[in-house]
Amino acid sequence: MPDDPSVNLRLTEQPHGASERLDGMSTVQILSLMNGADAEIAAAVAREIPRIAPAVDAIVEAIEHGGHLFYIGAGTSGRLGVLDAAECPPTFHVPQDLVRGIIAGGEPALTSSVEAAEDDPAAGARDLIASGFAAGDVLVGIAASGRTPYVLAAVEEARKMGAVTCGISCTANSELSAAVDYPIEPKPGPEILTGSTRLRAGTATKLVLNMISTAVMIRLGHVFGNLMVNVQPANRKLEDRARRIIEQAAGVSYERAGALLEMAGRDVRVAIVMEKKSVSRPEAERLLKLHRDRLREAL
Repeated sequence: MPDDPSVNLRLTEQPHGASERLDGMSTVQILSLMNGADAEIAAAVAREIPRIAPAVDAIVEAIEHGGHLFYIGAGTSGRLGVLDAAECPPTFHVPQDLVRGIIAGGEPALTSSVEAAEDDPAAGARDLIASGFAAGDVLVGIAASGRTPYVLAAVEEARKMGAVTCGISCTANSELSAAVDYPIEPKPGPEILTGSTRLRAGTATKLVLNMISTAVMIRLGHVFGNLMVNVQPANRKLEDRARRIIEQAAGVSYERAGALLEMAGRDVRVAIVMEKKSVSRPEAERLLKLHRDRLREAL
């Protein structure tokens, strides 16, 4: 009897035994199966924490020395990287170019399928160079299969520059893991829809990206306690959040928080320092600058 060919398939391409008759299931059965499969993802990511932590530390060090964080991927992986990068400026008030996402196929690939783009290694290296990536930056390659030519070529280019490289893939001992300084391999297992890595692999990737960017920003001092003290009050919802953060961190009333926000030039951190240290806005700004905008140290 011939060997089972699925044995040699990458984890992301292997069939999910419990979903063999997926098309014959009821809606509730399909959803229950998906939910049960998804419940295994957090544990798969947790097993990678010993690998995620040093990657975070390396990214923090690079940014503290003037570097930037780049994500690169194709398809779902690329979209997840672009999404995580786009969320950093409004959440942590960091420069727009501090965290950047590159996707195979460029901007059109964010909303439309450009599947062939992932097979073009020359484009991976070219897009990385065109983005302004430099030796002091960090590149995080994202590929669920761990073998996307576009991503592998970009990683190779980054390594030629002497830059720090990380890789996120969802299969063991992937080509991407072998090519980077910091390999991360959450392995949630086969997809219930065979090969559809937008499902479990995509969720695992999103969780890892959440951990990386959030932990990096915390380590860089953009968080006070568990409060987003760098939030920019650009709309009503965010203004309300800013006032509540000042209210909680400075121990003042909601009304006083609003007044402080205005006196501080709508800068939450400045408002908190002004109140807690009983100083003027210029002095609060000086203290923050002295301590690299780290609120806890300024206080």
